[in-house]
Amino acid sequence: HVQLVESGGGSVQAGGALTLSCVVSVRPISSPFCMGWFRQSPGKEREGVAAIDSDGSITYADSVKGRFTISKDNANNTVNLMMNSLKPEDTAMYYCAAAAGMDWAQLDVARYNYWGQGTQVTVLG
Repeated sequence: HVQLVESGGGSVQAGGALTLSCVVSVRPISSPFCMGWFRQSPGKEREGVAAIDSDGSITYADSVKGRFTISKDNANNTVNLMMNSLKPEDTAMYYCAAAAGMDWAQLDVARYNYWGQGTQVTVLG
């Protein structure tokens, strides 16, 4: 019954910025839980980008560390991913995910229970 809806994707030039948002329509009942952003390009495996757990601990993939920022807006049940200094290799479908019962921010795809529909990010140049 957990529903995730991503938005904010688009096309930008290399070096540009985008902010993705994920609205959690139904918050996971299990607690603690972890929210994460993942991405997948055609022909590639889905990979973790950033995750944030119930107490605010954050984990980033090495490839985005220093460029991306994950945050939560608890009042609006929203998880955001601010992406700066975008590179062509960041081009992918980006997915929001939730891991019920997870007690630490982790990037293992297999540990996440719920997934959004994805939002496309394309970085040109």
